[in-house]
Amino acid sequence: MEVIRQLLQDVPVPKMFKAEQHFPVPEIADVPLAVREAVGQAGVLGRIQAGDQVAIAVGSRGVADIPLIAREVVALVKAAGGAPFIVPAMGSHGGATAEGQRSVLEHLGVTESFVGAPIRSSMEVVKVGELPNGLPVYFDRYAYQADKVIVINRVKPHTAFRGPVESGLLKMITIGLGKQKGAEAAHSFGFKHMAEHVPAMARIALQKAPIIFGLATIENAHDRPAKIVAIPAERLHEDEPTLLAEAKRLMPRILLDPLDVLVVEEIGKDISGDGMDPNITGRFATPYASGGVQATRVVVLRLTDKTGGNANGIGLADVTTKKVFEQMDLAQGYANALTSTVVNTVRIPMFLETEELAIKAAIKTCNATDLAKARMIRIRNTLELKEIWISESLLAEARQHPQIRVID
Repeated sequence: MEVIRQLLQDVPVPKMFKAEQHFPVPEIADVPLAVREAVGQAGVLGRIQAGDQVAIAVGSRGVADIPLIAREVVALVKAAGGAPFIVPAMGSHGGATAEGQRSVLEHLGVTESFVGAPIRSSMEVVKVGELPNGLPVYFDRYAYQADKVIVINRVKPHTAFRGPVESGLLKMITIGLGKQKGAEAAHSFGFKHMAEHVPAMARIALQKAPIIFGLATIENAHDRPAKIVAIPAERLHEDEPTLLAEAKRLMPRILLDPLDVLVVEEIGKDISGDGMDPNITGRFATPYASGGVQATRVVVLRLTDKTGGNANGIGLADVTTKKVFEQMDLAQGYANALTSTVVNTVRIPMFLETEELAIKAAIKTCNATDLAKARMIRIRNTLELKEIWISESLLAEARQHPQIRVID
């Protein structure tokens, strides 16, 4: 490593300035109240009969206040006379094991003691049908055997494909509740066909499984709940595309573009399915989605604690640190890659001994005309984009931008 240090010792690191990005941020003040109002307005609690076993599907994606939302749904089911329980609905996440998926929920704060309902975690599924092309449709056995099923998820743009329906309730029904086998089936034709397969497979699941409604959230640019909507099962295909369009309008982004270097302090499955959201970084694992900032080099410095060593998405970075390499639980990331059939997300980039060396390596290889004036931005993660750090070469643009305020 001494040779590497010598190669990088004279690479200039630009002065960095703290700045704030400002976006429209409608926000729900009282999340439990919003859940109660949404469910009440949809008029769906009458579908629960006294004594019904009600499975409440909760996933692994980052959903703001998911413990509160799950707890409120549990309370509503109990008030309607049902016996609720939580089912992990996360495809192959959590290492594709029942224990791992329970652990993911607990890391998110969805524990039996907090939500007031048991967690029934299993990788066993029931085949409920298949598409005309032979693609099988699976459904979690616990949920299938329940009297009623409720699905909770955030609606947002997907990281690998585009369509009227992307990440949301229908995808959770298809892939999340399909567990590892369902996720594997849905991904087996690749992301090129995902936009048509997800709604088609969900339609079969809705016909065969006792799903009564979905509870959708939309989040603002600061990843706080902006809207909560309860959708009767029979309206999911009709209503979710409208929510997706609204979610896209509220998404944050990096307002200064293009960049020579983007430094991401942390990635993890609790941040995005791809560790860092490609809709922000511009680094997509497939050619079927686009957007985000244009950055010549992307550096990742750490993994989040909540990701539990799952470094899925690290392969979309150019440079990382030895610490990230040592934190990796390869089996977890490989399980995601083998299920999704997308392998470049788990490739290991060049990793350097320290964060400083990793950043210098990115600067040295970004091919900027003047490395001392590299256009560089540092963010904590792709969920937190209000406060960022910008290099001196971006100051003039930042001060002229109506949505940016330089503060330090």
